[in-house]
Amino acid sequence: MATYDETKLELFELNTDDINSLIELSTSVGWDYDKYEICTVLSTGKIFGYKNALGKVVSCAAIISYDTNLASIGMVIVSKEFRGLGLGRVVTQKCIDSCSNDKTIMLIATEDGKILYEKMDFRTVNYVHKYLCDSYTNNLKLLTNSNVTIRAFNEIDMNRIVDLDKAAFGDKRSDFLKVRINQSEQCIEARDNSGNIMGYGISIGGPINLILGPIVAPDHETAALILDKLAFEHQGKLRIDVPTGNDQFMLYLEQSGFNKVSEPPIMVINSENLPPRNSTLFGIAAQIFG
Repeated sequence: MATYDETKLELFELNTDDINSLIELSTSVGWDYDKYEICTVLSTGKIFGYKNALGKVVSCAAIISYDTNLASIGMVIVSKEFRGLGLGRVVTQKCIDSCSNDKTIMLIATEDGKILYEKMDFRTVNYVHKYLCDSYTNNLKLLTNSNVTIRAFNEIDMNRIVDLDKAAFGDKRSDFLKVRINQSEQCIEARDNSGNIMGYGISIGGPINLILGPIVAPDHETAALILDKLAFEHQGKLRIDVPTGNDQFMLYLEQSGFNKVSEPPIMVINSENLPPRNSTLFGIAAQIFG
């Protein structure tokens, strides 16, 4: 464990000048944040972190505050040299303090972080299922729904996508979706026979995995069609994080080459203000975004 003079560590709100140091910190703990993902976080939220006397980031946490009721904390990292000093708790509390008191704040906890968050009054309300895939296999023959058309996202449909996402996620997040779509490899829409948009999906390229999500759909078969369009031509590893309650969709994933690797808890504070979701969220944007 490191020992240190407190005057040599200072807490800051971080910015784009700190991206390389944040990437280095992320890599040191086996996480895969890259420049584009960190820029998205900074564009839609705040990152707080401790720096040492050389300006190197040794601990950080990020918060993204959505339009009305919800905020999401993620990217809680402490350098191995500085663990046990309370730095993770301080940066997490700094994120909480940056929000209004009526916000429900959520996070998806690591195994190591769960005890800390419980001490900070976060409570488990649900789980997500992390799936990875090395080689995707198209299994659309398992589906019976042929009344769906998949098309590329059109900017004129942005308001409809925001509304679908709000009902699925529980809060309006218009600014985040605009930034996320601009960052995406693909953004696609699912339409019914009358041409009405009833779902959408986004894929994000990363240094290790193509991240699939959000995926919003009225049923698991439409969700599978969206996933197939996002994944089919990708040469490389895939990742999707699926909320609990989507058993049929997860079965499709497992039949298509995905393997579940973990089941981390969703934890919240101010849960009495937690807005409802309508059970159409089949894949989250990423664990940091809730």
